[in-house]
Amino acid sequence: MKANLLLLVIGLFFGTGAGFLLGQTVEGPEGHDHAAHGEPHDDDGPIATHDHSALIETDAASVRVAVTPDGPGALNVHIMPDGMSFAPEAVNATHEDGQGHAHVYVNGVKEARVYGPWIHLDGLPSGPATLRVTLNANSHEQLAHDGTPIETTTEVTIP
Repeated sequence: MKANLLLLVIGLFFGTGAGFLLGQTVEGPEGHDHAAHGEPHDDDGPIATHDHSALIETDAASVRVAVTPDGPGALNVHIMPDGMSFAPEAVNATHEDGQGHAHVYVNGVKEARVYGPWIHLDGLPSGPATLRVTLNANSHEQLAHDGTPIETTTEVTIP
């Protein structure tokens, strides 16, 4: 009886480990660099679904930001698009000119997908940083005008 119980425990242990390793091989580990493999990606989840590097043309649009420090490692960012309205209800839908969302990057790292004019960022390293905000279509491509991506970049100091 003890031998059967011991074999059961050993089987469960190795079977679970093999399943974990097989799952990592099939789906790939989270956080791998999609761009290095030429894959489209969605930084907000582990499954590759969107190509954020693709551009989609839109009528005249621009974006401005106002940044306010908000305590150690934190910023409040006011995103002010011109020619585009935030449309959270249409995310993942086909492109509709004049609608979309924004992506916020700090020092080249995507921090958030934004569906309204304000976002609070925290947990950022203190010091000088580059903040970049892009306007994106409902279908996640970056909006562009005459082939130029619609985005703004500003230098900030994170407290």
